[in-house]
Order: sequence, then C-alpha cells, then structure tokens
Amino acid sequence: MESWIPLLLVLIPVLPLAGAALTAVLGRPVLAGRSHLPVVVGIAGSFLAAAGLVLAIHGSLPAGANLPGAGDSVNAGYERTVDLWNWAVIGGAYHQPAGPDAFVMRDFRIDVTLRADPLSAIMLAMVTFISLLVAVYSVGYMRGDRGYWRFFAYIGLFVFSMTMLVSVSNFLLLYVFWEAVGLCSYLLIGFWYERPAAAAAGKKAFLVNRIGDFGFALGVFLIWTAFGTLNFHDTLGADGRIVAGVLGEARLEGGSIGIGGGTATWICLLLLLGACGKSAQFPLHVWLPDAMEGPTPVSALIHAATMVTAGVYMLARCAPLLLATVDGQMAVALIGGFTALLGGLIALTQTDLKRILAYSTISQLGYMFLGLGTGTVLGATAGMFHLFTHAFFKALLFLGAGSVMHAMGGVVDIRRFGGLRRILPVTHATFLVGCLALSGFPLLSGFFSKDLILVAVHERAAESGSTGLYQWLYWSAALTALLTAFYTFRAFFSTFYGQKQIPHEAGGQAHEAPRSMLVPLVVLAVCAALVGGYFEVTHGFADYLQQTPSIAYLARQAPQPAATGGHREVMLTSAVIALAGIGLAAALYWPRRSAAADAARRAGQAVGFYQLSLRKFFIDEVYQVLLVWPGLAVARASDWIDQRIIDRLVNFVGRVPPAVGAAIRPVQNGLIPFYAVGMVFGLLVLLAAVLMGWGWLGT
Repeated sequence: MESWIPLLLVLIPVLPLAGAALTAVLGRPVLAGRSHLPVVVGIAGSFLAAAGLVLAIHGSLPAGANLPGAGDSVNAGYERTVDLWNWAVIGGAYHQPAGPDAFVMRDFRIDVTLRADPLSAIMLAMVTFISLLVAVYSVGYMRGDRGYWRFFAYIGLFVFSMTMLVSVSNFLLLYVFWEAVGLCSYLLIGFWYERPAAAAAGKKAFLVNRIGDFGFALGVFLIWTAFGTLNFHDTLGADGRIVAGVLGEARLEGGSIGIGGGTATWICLLLLLGACGKSAQFPLHVWLPDAMEGPTPVSALIHAATMVTAGVYMLARCAPLLLATVDGQMAVALIGGFTALLGGLIALTQTDLKRILAYSTISQLGYMFLGLGTGTVLGATAGMFHLFTHAFFKALLFLGAGSVMHAMGGVVDIRRFGGLRRILPVTHATFLVGCLALSGFPLLSGFFSKDLILVAVHERAAESGSTGLYQWLYWSAALTALLTAFYTFRAFFSTFYGQKQIPHEAGGQAHEAPRSMLVPLVVLAVCAALVGGYFEVTHGFADYLQQTPSIAYLARQAPQPAATGGHREVMLTSAVIALAGIGLAAALYWPRRSAAADAARRAGQAVGFYQLSLRKFFIDEVYQVLLVWPGLAVARASDWIDQRIIDRLVNFVGRVPPAVGAAIRPVQNGLIPFYAVGMVFGLLVLLAAVLMGWGWLGT
C-alpha cells in the first residue's frame, strides 16, 4: 500500500480545493441550493484518502517494530516525503563555517513537499472527518441563507488550507498555510458581515492572530539562521551532500537537535507565541469567544478540527526543539496550565451557550499545551490524544448548540430557554454524551485522554519534587477538571431541564432539527463515547503516533517511565473530580437554578469573584486601555497632523504657482503701446547697468 501514499497525499488537499473552486464559479448562477454538493463530495473524497493514508502508513511500518522506549533498538519512526515542484531557489544564501577560513555555501531552497508520517496522517483523518460532518450539518443549518454558495466555498478553502498546513514539510510553507487558515477564519467568522458584531469579531480574530503570527515569522527566521534550512526532512544539497533537516533523520538519529542555550529558548518562545495566537492561549485568547458571531458550523469547525488545533499540532511537530530547552518546556506548560484554569473560571458565569463552549475550548487547549510542556513522550502522546478525542465531543457540543439555536429562533442565552429535552430529544441525548465526555466522565473519551495528561504532569511533578512548578500545575489541572464538569452541566441542566421556556423569537414553532443536522450529531456522539476507550484498551493511538520521528526522538531522549500505581491513583482522582463537578451542578441547577445557586452567586458577588468571571477578568478592558486607546490616540493625532499641517502645507505649495502666474498675468495684456513702453524701460535699465558697471571698473 505504500505505493499509494504519493497519490493519497495529493488528493487530500486537492479535492476540497476543487470543490471550493467549483462552488465559487458555479454556485450562484448554476448550483444555487445545491451549492454544497461539490464541497461535500470533495471533503468526503478527502476523508477517504486520509483514511487510506492512515492504513497505508500502518501497513508500511516494519513488522514487529520496537516502540520508542524499548531500549537500544528503538525504531527511528516512519516518514515519507513527496516532492511536487520547486518554488524558490536563492544560491549561496547561507554561509556555514567549515574551518578557520572556510565556509560551506548553501542555497535557500523551498520545495513544495508533502509529508506522510503518523502525526500528519492522524491529523488529516481527524480534520477531514470532522469537516465532512460539519459540512453535512451545514446543509440544513444554512439552508435559505443568501450567501449559501459563498459559505460552502469558504468551507472548502478552509479545509484545503488546514490539510496543506498539516501536510507540508517546510517551516516556510507551514507559515504560508498558517496565514491561509487565518484568512479563511476571518472570512467565516465575519460571514454575516452586515452585522456590526460579526464584522468586528472577524477583524478582532485577524488582528490578534497577527501578533502571534509575527512571533512565528521571527521564529522561522531564527530557525533559518540556526540550521541553514527550513525543511523538516533531510534533502540533498547541490554539492551532493545530505543537508540535515531541522527535524530530519540525520539530525534526530544523531542524538541531539544541534542547538541549545539561548537560541533554542528563543526559537521555542517565538513558536509558542505563534501557537498561542492560533490556539487561543493566554494572552492571545481574547479573539476566540468573539468568534461565536459566525455561523455555528463555523464555530464547530474552528474549535474542533481546524484553526485552533494548528498551534497544538505545530508544537507536537517541533517536540525535539522543545526538548532542547527546559525553559521552553516550562513556558509551554505554564501557559497551558494557566490558560486551562483561566478559561474554566470564566466559563463558570457565562450565559451565552456558545461562549461557554468557547471558553471550554480555550481551557481544553490549555490541557494539550500542558501535556506537550512536560517534554516527555507520554505528555506529547497524551496532548495529541486529547486533541483527537476533543475534536469529536467539542464538534458535537457546538453542533448541538446550533440545533438548540435553530429551534429557539437564534436565541443562545441559557436564561431565556429551558426544559427542552422533550422538544429536542435527539439533541438532548447527544448533547448529554458530549457533556459527559467533556467533563471526563469515566469510560468516555474525554476521561481517558485528559487522564493521560494528568498522569504525564503527575510523573513530571514526581521528578521535580513536591514544590516544583509541575506539582502546582498538576493541582491546577485537577481544579480545572472540577470546573469543567461543573460549568458544562450547568449549561446542560439550564438548557434541557426545569420548566419549559421558549423565547418569542422561536415563533411558537420550536421543533427538532432536520435529519441532515441530526445524523452528524448521532455519529459524533458515538465517536465521543467509544473512541477514547477503544484506543485506551488497544493502545493503538499511542503506538501509532510514537512512530512519528519527532515523538520517537522524545522517547529516546526522555524514555517513558515504567507504569506505577500513580496512574491508577490519578485515574481514580479524575473520576471522583468529574462526578463531584457534575453532582454540584445538579444540586444547583437541576431543575433550573435553585435557591442554593442564587446563594452561591450572591456569595461570589460579595467577594468580587462573580463580576471578575462574568467580565472575563477585564482582560478585554485592559487591552482597551493599554493598546486600543493609545492606538486610537495616535491615529487621531496623526489624522489631525495630516489634515491640519501636512495637507495645508501641500495645498500652500500647490497654490504658489497659480498666485505667481496671476501676479504677472497683467503684463501680458496685448497692447502694443504698453509693450513699446516696456521695451524702452528695459533699454534704459540696461544702459544704466552698463554705465554703472564702467564706473565701477574705472574706480
């Protein structure tokens, strides 16, 4: 099956792109209400190709290959690259010292090369599968929208950009499609651009991500300076020698990434800044909740499969670079742990159903960063495993929220509806599965993946001591798990239980969603319930992912410790925490909000926490004061200088020639006597000048 890999790698991004192009060209004039067909078919074909790629790579792994951590015979992992064409070559762009007075010249060469390894295969399968379900769901959700064809064209372009981001084997191309994903998110978040809130949300997402992208660009420049190449893989230089890629076999099998100290730290911090922008981590998390102004399928796509997963993927791909600097690892772990707790605290008091889920995404992405920040193979596989399972239950929850909005006439405030379990039975059942999985309820997907992250942090804490950073991060993650279960079921009970309440926007016609919306919900619910347990029992996910060269390198440098009773202890603690959070939410909000909930709210107001959480710890306001207002002041001052000084100066210079012309225009009056007098006067002036000149010469 390995011979199919080149074709599959090309088909995965090309099919969604072709669907997007057909919809953009034919959608409005020809396809109209069937504008979804090219994109849905293209994404479906892309998913089949991605599933085939997973199987092809699995079949290409050496039989009986030792998994990382098995000793001296560790497998280096599997990778295969497919060169499509050369994009750019700049000869002699890099000078590498080869002696006291000698340099090796190296070209700056960018090839469009696609990469197949277990990490990229898992990501491609997940992205295309979730995108396919979201596209099918969108057929019912977006039906009748005047931008129907435009919506599906953007969706196809989004999926193409994300699959290319995952597939490329070069930091520069990664950055190119990193920006393409950002562009697509801007177009989709601001899809209903007639609404001021949607237009503002799109601009906010775009501008906040520019901060992270600037850091990522600086990181790419520093990687070129440090390594003399931007390729992940090894290439053949013009002199016939192997040019070791940044993450290539020649470098990783040598036992050292080749950098350290300040260079490694700065590279990791700059890459982390880029990841914080895309994956909405503190302090660049503020764009993601506002992104809920876009259509709900867009929210599901961004939160579960595309944009926000890009940062986690990039850090997992660059795991060897993180391992080169302890400071970089700790920065990733600290940002992840803090963001996970911050997102959970803010979600406690929100009343917008989609924004509760948005802050939940921020928190869960923090968990993934925390796992990657441990610098161990267990942490890396756990972080990616949580990304994988999170895609199913978070897409399920967002699409479930969309089903509620569809029935409630677009209302998303959980205070304005309730008791919907009988009106929306399928949505209720599937939403419950998603809530249980997100909360870490025992034996569901979220329980296993989050449990592994806690185990990885717990083991790292045991190495660093009881007072170390990772010990504090472990307890912070445990508290976040409690908050997650509580705010998730607060939203669930408020929506589906208690006295039936339907807003007037529903027009008295509240009903279950159409089949095109319900089928994806059921499929995602089954996956959210079973996928985590299946891979936990079979170890299939970890065993497969650990054949990625970057993850295999982690195993050789920081082997996974032998299993101890600590895993069982953490698992039991995690289960108790999840049940406690659900029980607390049930006590306060089932049915609806009780007197105890009101008392808890008043207590929170008394200590000031309630307003802090409700106002999102005033982080947006702080940015307004520190960044937006000074920027506006500078802009207004610049506008005043431009209009009052520069414009007037330019206008003055422009008025001088006409004024001079107007002053001398009377001289040209067309009267012959006037010209004769002028000639005589000029002659007299000339004679006077000559005579005066002779007089000066005589003296």
